[in-house]
Amino acid sequence: MKQKYRITLLPGDGIGPEIMAVAVAVINSIGTQFDLEFDFKEALVGGSAIDETGEPLPAETLKICRESDAVLLAAIGGYKWDNLPRQQRPETGLLGLRAGLELFANLRPAKIIPQLLEASPLKREIVEGVDLMVVRELTGGIYFGQPKGVFSDEQGSKRGFNTMVYSDLEVDRIAKVAFEIATKRNGKLCSIDKANVLDVSQFWRDRVNLIATNYPNVELSHLYVDNAAMQLVQSPRQFDTIVAGNLFGDILSDLAAVLTGSIGMLPSASLGISNLGLFEPVHGSAPDIAGMDKANPLAQVLSVAMMFRYGLNQPEIATKIESAVNDVLDYGYRTGDIMSQGMNLVGCQEMGELLIKTLES
Repeated sequence: MKQKYRITLLPGDGIGPEIMAVAVAVINSIGTQFDLEFDFKEALVGGSAIDETGEPLPAETLKICRESDAVLLAAIGGYKWDNLPRQQRPETGLLGLRAGLELFANLRPAKIIPQLLEASPLKREIVEGVDLMVVRELTGGIYFGQPKGVFSDEQGSKRGFNTMVYSDLEVDRIAKVAFEIATKRNGKLCSIDKANVLDVSQFWRDRVNLIATNYPNVELSHLYVDNAAMQLVQSPRQFDTIVAGNLFGDILSDLAAVLTGSIGMLPSASLGISNLGLFEPVHGSAPDIAGMDKANPLAQVLSVAMMFRYGLNQPEIATKIESAVNDVLDYGYRTGDIMSQGMNLVGCQEMGELLIKTLES
């Protein structure tokens, strides 16, 4: 009897539908090879949901996602919706999705692909061999802390404020995820904070140190966030696994992405309390090239690999997909964002066809 998985597809906006089509083709090819069956359900989120329903995250979308084994998201947002009130913007739908699915851990790998080494803005001797994982706390910290807002005092002066707050539960669970990942990598974990000036960061550090006692085989270190940013640029190979709160993790994971030379190659996974995970590329919706067959689908495909590895517990399939991506790059095929002299320029659809051919060969 075939093993069956329920996958929710959230194509979103801009280039989202194009790269999602490639991802689905890859999944179907894998299903044939490994005797798996997939039940796909497509739902609205982001700008497309706003246009259709007036809200960035319809209740029906959240319901469909909760009934799935995994959620695959493409991209959301675009210039069209930038001037809407904050609560009606596409990004609010993404935050609601993470909170609604209780996805507290965001995994963002930054690995130098040898074929694209020259695309990095940093020197070869600095970035060659970089392979790190940023584990970002996703549902707490200053993005969700209360109180927050803008108010006017009696003199008419305005003040804006947000609250950075973490509970022991929130720090402990993200720390455990990071330690577990570090044990499966090279046994090194660096925790990022600003404990020299922030009480919440000292609390974060104390809790991480406490959790570390359960992982004697993991080498734990701490860095202040400003020093960590500098070290990521100067000496990125020193890092293996990094764990950080929501704000610091957001910033540092984007910085780590730049090391690779193309954000169009980077996947991510968001994991939570249950086995349900959300898997998406790091890049945006690129509305300026939507519908032009110029999008790079490889980050979306690598997000599929993360779905199989971290969401569906099928590491063999994940490795096969990652190998297919490497093979296609070895053959010299590139989309415009990673194009270099002497390579073969292809569009989104053709890149997908090449991947399928490689997977099935």
